[in-house]
Amino acid sequence: MSFVFETSRDVERVERRVLGALCCVDATTGTPLNQALRVGAPAGARIQRNRSGLFVIHDWAPLAHHSSSFLNAPAGPPVGDTPLTVTISDPSGQYLSRLVQVDVPRDPVSASVSPPNSLFRPLMVPMYPSAAARIGPNWAALSLSLRDALDGDALGGVLLRVLNGSQVVARGLSDWRGEALVPVAGIPVTTWSAEPGDVIVTQIEVTVEAFADPASMARTLQVDVSAGRAPLLLPLVDPVAMETARAGLPQASTVVSLAAGRRLHVSLEIPLP
Repeated sequence: MSFVFETSRDVERVERRVLGALCCVDATTGTPLNQALRVGAPAGARIQRNRSGLFVIHDWAPLAHHSSSFLNAPAGPPVGDTPLTVTISDPSGQYLSRLVQVDVPRDPVSASVSPPNSLFRPLMVPMYPSAAARIGPNWAALSLSLRDALDGDALGGVLLRVLNGSQVVARGLSDWRGEALVPVAGIPVTTWSAEPGDVIVTQIEVTVEAFADPASMARTLQVDVSAGRAPLLLPLVDPVAMETARAGLPQASTVVSLAAGRRLHVSLEIPLP
């Protein structure tokens, strides 16, 4: 009996390389979003949504020769050396548009899946609700109006933080009208009686902080807000960058009490330079 061996050869090779991925989540619940969000990227970048709902970064011109396989590949640029900034918006209007900076290339070492800059872990992108967003039944709802302390202009693109002690329990952004909705989940509700509707609502005291970046925020005259005349350029900010730089930004804060299932309106005036 004889055997004939044939040498195998590549008929066609298909390679799929990625630089990273984005996972957009609801800022209140952390739940991945399934609606049709839009991602705007600069020229030379190719981003596509996959079946899992992730926005996958396939190409970015400055990294055209960068390989994500790293098998017998030449050394590429340092991890995170070439940041890519994209815009994410929601055509339905439930979430506000925002900027996201993705530090690419990501760390390609498979043994380091846990670090936040791992190629094998998508970058989590919280999307903040618009003032018209839906509220959960047991959430506290902070409705805020942000104004310039000097002339009363509405301030869009203001970063908001809600703190219970030293812990940040919620974040949000203001729209071009200076209006913001910041839902706060997890406030306990205690029922002490079996009688229908006899419920005691537990309140918590929180600090509300507002930060405005004069370089990126939008200012709208109150007369235009009343007439519904939106500015040509809507506010578009990077909440992560603002939070990092918050110590040096114009800001305001107040202390309020929140209760589950209730809405509270707060007005804040921020002194601008």
